[in-house]
Formats: sequence, structure tokens, C-alpha cells
Amino acid sequence: MGERVRETDNALMRVVAPALVIALLIAVWWLIVASSDSPIFPTPGQVATGAWALAQDGTLWQHIEASLFRVEIGFGLALVVGVPLGLWMGWVSGAFYTLNPLFQMLRPISPIAWIPVAILWFGVGDFSPIFLIFISSVFPMIVQTTVGVRTIDRRYLRAAANFGVSRWVLFRRVVIPAVLPEIIVGMRIGIGVAWLVVVAAEMIALNSGLGYLIMDSRNAGNRYDLVIASMIIIGVIGLLLDGATRLLERLDTVKWRYVR
Repeated sequence: MGERVRETDNALMRVVAPALVIALLIAVWWLIVASSDSPIFPTPGQVATGAWALAQDGTLWQHIEASLFRVEIGFGLALVVGVPLGLWMGWVSGAFYTLNPLFQMLRPISPIAWIPVAILWFGVGDFSPIFLIFISSVFPMIVQTTVGVRTIDRRYLRAAANFGVSRWVLFRRVVIPAVLPEIIVGMRIGIGVAWLVVVAAEMIALNSGLGYLIMDSRNAGNRYDLVIASMIIIGVIGLLLDGATRLLERLDTVKWRYVR
């Protein structure tokens, strides 16, 4: 009974503590703007009013949908390519030693540096941000998946070999479940970078999405209430995407690798 109460208290604190910090930041924000009497920088109330107006006429949802669509396609492609490629590189030494230097050379290149290349290859439509999302999120998944395979406890592999299982069964029943935690880490990193990159790409090359909304609001009469509202919405959606990915960590097939 006491343990259950403690778990409930801990869960409550995980909600209350961040809420209090956010409320404090909003109060400080309001005090600073009110004391400075700034004609440009908005108060929290003005930001909420501007966001509500965009939500009512449907503009906000259109921009959110456009950004999420690009992330969904680009990240999905990265997942389909990155995880199998990482499994192959981790399982086959020849593939690892052949491809790893190339990926380690490409991985540190900032996704923003690819923007001119993306525009040159794909123009200013949806394909450019989708390519940027793919190129930015595929490498974390390749690297994490490869590391996960190559760091599997050899006891699992030896135990399976002692039972005479085939290499394919060993890969399917032992390697893949064992590497799932690393795959999820790669997905969390990839989705975070993907969301960041799509906003940056929309600021430069598109006419829809939350990144475009920020630049359009800035250029259309210095609507900094909409600029700040867009920034907050970007942060909230990023938090939700990360939380959705973290839910995968609770699956029993993911937990089995860890000794409790």
C-alpha cells in the first residue's frame, strides 16, 4: 500500500513540478514585458489571443498539418532505411568496416548545410524538406542500431548457439529483440532532429508549415505574437513526439534485455 502511494505521489510530482516551472516562466515573461512597456514584444495574453485567432480560422491547423506531413514522410523513410541498414552493418563485419567510415564522415554535416543542395535537386516544394528530414534522421538510427547489434551480450549468442539454432533464427529471435532499446534511442534522436530541421527548411524554402508561419508573421507587420505562439507550438509538438516515442520503451519486448 505504501509503495503504491509513493508511486502515485511521484507520478503527481512529475506533472506538478513542470507545470509550476512553466507557470513561473510565464509570470516572469509577463512582468518583464509589462515593466518594459515594449510596443513590439507581446505579453502571454496577446500570444494566446493571436494563436486562438489562427486556430479559429483554420490557418494554424493547416500549418501544423503541413509540418507533420513532411516529418511523417521523411522520418518514415529514414526508419525504413536506417534500421535495416544498421542491423546489417552490426551483424556483418564486412558491411560495417566498408560503410561505417562513409557514414561517420556524412553524419557530422549539419542538416542546414544540405538546404542549398536540396533546393537544387528538388526545388522549393515538399521534396526538399522531406529530403532534409531523411538525411538528418537516418544517421542517428543507423549508428544506434549498429552499436546495439555490436554490443549485444555474447552470452545470449553463445546460449542460442548451444541449442543449435540457425543463424537466421538467432538473428530474428535474439538479435532484433536485444537491439530494440538502441533502435528506440535512435528514433528519439531522429524525430527530434527531424522536427527541428523541418521548421528550419520551411523558413527558407516553403509557403506552408510552422517555420513559414514564423517568417510570414515577422514580415507581415511584425506580428511577434504569432511568432512566439508558433515557437511555443513547435516546442509542445516536439515534446509530444518525444513522449510518443518513449512509450515504446514500456513494451515487454523492449524491456527484456535489461536485468532488473
